[in-house]
Amino acid sequence: MGFLKEFKEFAMRGSVVDLAVGVVIGGAFGKIVTSLVDDIIMPPIGYLTGGIDFSQMRYVIQPGDEASGAAEVAIAYGNFINVVIQFIIVAFCIFLVIKGINALKRKEEEVPAAPPAPSNEEVLLTEIRDLLRTKQ
Repeated sequence: MGFLKEFKEFAMRGSVVDLAVGVVIGGAFGKIVTSLVDDIIMPPIGYLTGGIDFSQMRYVIQPGDEASGAAEVAIAYGNFINVVIQFIIVAFCIFLVIKGINALKRKEEEVPAAPPAPSNEEVLLTEIRDLLRTKQ
């Protein structure tokens, strides 16, 4: 039973839960970026390049043969181009988020911290000093 309790404590730590949320949001963001590249960015680029569909671009090493059931062997470099564009978009978005977080951290650092409260000894010495001044 100790193993399950230890696992529950591990899984419920804040950092693990934050990581899980980040993975889920990252997966959804990845789908958005994939759709952005495939459905919005690449069609105009294909139109500008003469109707080329990048996702279908490939270098065929061995053509497929339907009669013998042999599959086509090809290098799908067009799909690689799409994935590189997706990576650039995700990397740029992460750069913007990190830049924003760093800007917020700098603003927090610029605010000077309040001086620490005097210790009990300092308070007592200040009171003694003030009493000695009033007696003179």
